[in-house]
Order: sequence, then C-alpha cells, then structure tokens
Amino acid sequence: MGLFQTYRFYWLAFIVILIDQFVKLIVKFNLQLYDEVPVLGDLFSINFIENKGAAFGLTLADLGNQVGVPISDETAKLILTLFSILAVTVIIYLLKQVKSYRSPLPYFLALILGGAVGNIIDRVFYGVWFAGINNYEGGLLHGRVVDMFYLDAYRGEILGQEINLLPVFNVADAAITIGIIAIILFQRRFFRLHHSLETEKTKAETSTVSGVKTASKSRTESQPEESAGQSSPSLG
Repeated sequence: MGLFQTYRFYWLAFIVILIDQFVKLIVKFNLQLYDEVPVLGDLFSINFIENKGAAFGLTLADLGNQVGVPISDETAKLILTLFSILAVTVIIYLLKQVKSYRSPLPYFLALILGGAVGNIIDRVFYGVWFAGINNYEGGLLHGRVVDMFYLDAYRGEILGQEINLLPVFNVADAAITIGIIAIILFQRRFFRLHHSLETEKTKAETSTVSGVKTASKSRTESQPEESAGQSSPSLG
C-alpha cells in the first residue's frame, strides 16, 4: 500500500499508457486502414486511421505551410517526436514538484503524462515494430499514431472553412485533453484547496505539539510536589 501511495500518480499514467496501447493494438491487428465500424449510428464510430501529426491529427507541416515556412512531412514528424519527448521530461519534473499537493492537480498532470507517452510510443517504435504491415515507410522515430474514435459532435463551416469539431482521436488524446482542460479551468481552485488543506494540517500539527508540551510541563511541575511529599518525615 505504501509503495502504491508513493507512486500513485505514475501508476495512473502507466494505466493510461496500457489502455491506450491495448486499444491501438486491437485496432491495428483487427481492422484495415480506414475501416469504419459504427457504434452509435452516425454519432460515434470506430475509424481506423494513422496520423503523422500531433493530437487529433494536427500536423506541424500543415501549420508551417500556412505561415509560409515549408516543412517536409518527415522533418515535421521528427521535430514533433523530439518535442514530445522534451514535453514529457517537463511534465515529469512538474509532477515531482506537485506530487505532495493535497488537490487533484497531480492526477491531471499524470493523465497528460500517460497520454503523451502513449503517443510517443507510436511515433518512436511503431515504424519499426510494425514495418511489415504498415502502409508507410517508417523507421525509428518515424512511426504514425493510431487513432480510432470518431464522435460526430459538430460538422459544418466556420468562417467559410469546413471543420469537424472532434477529428478522430485515441485514448491518449482524450487523457491529454481532459488533463489540460481541467488544469486550465480549475488551477486556481486546485492551488487554493492545496493551501487550505496545508493550513489545516499545520494548525492540527501545531495543536498536537502544543498539547504534548502542555502535558509534559504539567507532569514536570507535579514531580517536585510528589517528591516533597515522599521525603517529609512522619511525626509520631
């Protein structure tokens, strides 16, 4: 129990990674690329795609082309992979700093960590592990992320551009998104809760220490009186 408590946030991240990879492997070995399996009609389905971008299929190459900085797909994938590894390092550092916080903040950081590592595994190793069945030329650090969940939340035009509010995503994307949104929305509450609980803990510890000191002082003061009573000569 003590070991679990000590590393509970890393256990949460590990569970996210396991679920993410388990689902991806089921999809990769049981569906053909671009297969679609309806689950709730048109609202929710399993769509097997492999993307070379970040969360929800966003690509660095597309972004670079839009701002006038052309980047090849392979270079973009490599940059994204290295950036993701750096981001995981930062998240681990932050998690170490806040792991003693008495608030949900470390748990949401653990969700982000698990999701980030889950997608990094795809990018770093899938190009090697599944070279025989991939529909692309991969290699180490050049794998593609397996996505499968499609939720038709909104599809239409915004500013003349046709968009889909939620592109195809995976468990890792969902964990990252939940963690980021929760931290953005509730970060102040998390810190207030932590400081409030820490204040109560400090007061309780101070009260306990004061009680122990008072009891010790009372015993010390009563000892001379008892000694004097025992040493007084009896009359008669």
